[in-house]
Amino acid sequence: MGAQIDVTRSVHDPIYDSHVNIQGSINLFQACVKHDIEKLVYASSAAVYGEPNYLPINEKHPVKAMSPYGVSKHTPEHYLKYFNNAYDLNYTVLRYSNAYGPRQSPAGEGGVIAIFIDRMLEDKRPIIYGDGKQTRDFIHVYDIIEANLKALDTASEKTLNVSTRSETTINKLVKLINEELAKKLEPIYKERREGDIRHSILDNSRALDYLDWEPQYEIEDGIKQTVNYYLKRSQNNG
Repeated sequence: MGAQIDVTRSVHDPIYDSHVNIQGSINLFQACVKHDIEKLVYASSAAVYGEPNYLPINEKHPVKAMSPYGVSKHTPEHYLKYFNNAYDLNYTVLRYSNAYGPRQSPAGEGGVIAIFIDRMLEDKRPIIYGDGKQTRDFIHVYDIIEANLKALDTASEKTLNVSTRSETTINKLVKLINEELAKKLEPIYKERREGDIRHSILDNSRALDYLDWEPQYEIEDGIKQTVNYYLKRSQNNG
């Protein structure tokens, strides 16, 4: 979970990105072998897939990362297979869709929901790159935690998408956050960023089967819970 997660930084400084995400992972794998760790759950990313050929994206989809970040999240998956073959290190790879929830940092670009809430709490209009009709598969951090716990004892040597298999537009995010904050802040639309994927939905069928798991948070409930967390935090800090 200690990855470098900023896609833009990976583009500007791919050496740093690879040092943290690839070399850091190898260091961890070696430590697991040294200390006879029974099982490792690796947190991968939907970024490994790049621009989708079809939706929803399943684990058989071609891997064609569009950023150094995507490359650096996929590369350790290969190293894991090597460590499994060479040292019997047991593992499960979980490829997360777009994570959100309490305690997510609004810094950088990783968590659009956290960024929107942070701005809108201060009555600042959220910034959307593009027309806002692009979609993502947002999964609540509590659902991710549960998937990780399940993977400790199941799905050995499997690669699984951890997602909701549902799509939400960026415009809808703004609408839901406005409703929870009782505000009417209109987005600021800016030019679409180069390399941004239009639609991304991950097929979670294998995770449902192998982990005996399913996501519990619909986007409406997750946004409500997340907004309430940030509201309480801002009140406590104030």
